[in-house]
Amino acid sequence: MKSEPDVFGIADLERDRVTIWDGVRNYQARNFLKSMEVGDLAFFYHSNTSPPGIVGLMQIIEAQVVDPSQFDLDGEYYDPKSTIIAPRWHTVKIEFVRTFNSQIALATLRDRFTSEELLAVKQGNRLSVMPILDRVAEQILQMAENLTPIN
Repeated sequence: MKSEPDVFGIADLERDRVTIWDGVRNYQARNFLKSMEVGDLAFFYHSNTSPPGIVGLMQIIEAQVVDPSQFDLDGEYYDPKSTIIAPRWHTVKIEFVRTFNSQIALATLRDRFTSEELLAVKQGNRLSVMPILDRVAEQILQMAENLTPIN
């Protein structure tokens, strides 16, 4: 799951501990959110930064959450076609797990994985939420363990 660090970064999640992942307005990303289950782990990816990359880990603590931002008339993510009875946008509640000692840069991910293994490395991919194969997630976690800490 990715976010821009100046909008909501891993430091914000660490401070808040728990939040909902609101404002996703792409149907494919929404469907990936709807497929998540309590207990699933998710990587926190910083986008629109130099370099972009995975910076930490979070856990899904509540699934199938109705995204309240779709009902905020003055909000950026208001959806006039969505109703309380038939909401169009769902999300998850997440909890901070940890920040990695060092970022796993997108360039490193591209060197290690193909676009079939990891959608994040696919050219032109702009999804903010995407699934990761278990074996790829295990390799990413191993990469995070082997990184040199940032001083």
